[in-house]
Amino acid sequence: MLTEEIVIKQARPLDVLTLRQIEVLRAVMVTGSITGAAKLLRVSAPGISRLMKYTERSLGLRIFDRRQGRYVPSPYAKDVFEQVNTIYSRVDDLKAMLDRMKSGKGFELRIGSVPSIANVMVPRAVQLTRQRYPNIRADLNILKIEEAIDYIMLNKGELVAMSYALEHPAIEFVPLAEGKLYCIVPDAHPLAVRDSISSAEMVRHPLIGIDPNDPYGNIMANIFRKHALDYDIVISARFGTTVCSLVAAGLGIAVIDQYTVADGAIRGIKTLEIEEPTWFQTYIAKRRDAELSTYAESFVRLLQKEMEAVNAGRGRVKAKRRSH
Repeated sequence: MLTEEIVIKQARPLDVLTLRQIEVLRAVMVTGSITGAAKLLRVSAPGISRLMKYTERSLGLRIFDRRQGRYVPSPYAKDVFEQVNTIYSRVDDLKAMLDRMKSGKGFELRIGSVPSIANVMVPRAVQLTRQRYPNIRADLNILKIEEAIDYIMLNKGELVAMSYALEHPAIEFVPLAEGKLYCIVPDAHPLAVRDSISSAEMVRHPLIGIDPNDPYGNIMANIFRKHALDYDIVISARFGTTVCSLVAAGLGIAVIDQYTVADGAIRGIKTLEIEEPTWFQTYIAKRRDAELSTYAESFVRLLQKEMEAVNAGRGRVKAKRRSH
């Protein structure tokens, strides 16, 4: 368990005691015997005996006296054992601290996310993070774009999962995963029998969406702009989940990102492939002058893995739905 070395002062030139030797000295002192020390350390008694003899020879000191079959510290070695206990106590404190860090005890993971990623992906990643660090606490915030900057710059949290990048001198936007857009229609809509649709066909139907001036809404609207298509959003909403609910109510069709509707998160809608390319990039936003904690880094890796799994498994999910 203990492998590093320390230096202690003696009446003679400096000698070296390894932490393993310190561990053995303490075990003999606590148990009062070689056999007891061996049981405590779960090693063989002859090994303890050999290490004890070697230690005494190397130090030129008789560390223990044997009295009535027990090992007791020799008079001139008592100061040594006071230091041994101090060192061992600090090693125990270090081990306890490392154990707490490994489990996340005493730490709170503070993260933000835009709604589209927070709907399904973030909860999955938090679940996996807590499986890895079972004692960690988490504080999650669903943020609008105007809130994300303050959240990071005022140190309210370590990061924000974003579906777009902004220009900001103090914030770094690290690529997370590529997402894809889909068309959603009500289950009872005539288009629900289809598997795909073109952008030109979509504009012939009442559209529900997010304000194109909003960065998230702009991602959705770009599919029509790129093909010079006139479109009219008859009902607008602030968040993608609200858009999905409006579509489920039969009020129109919409363009939505795959993460909002991952694995059938919203009932009452059918998801159609859009025939034109619709890939977009998601990001992790963080302060440029601060490193993420170990826990936040782990969360980001798990979030990225979950988002990439949605990309890889999209076809299987759709096929499963059609079979029911």
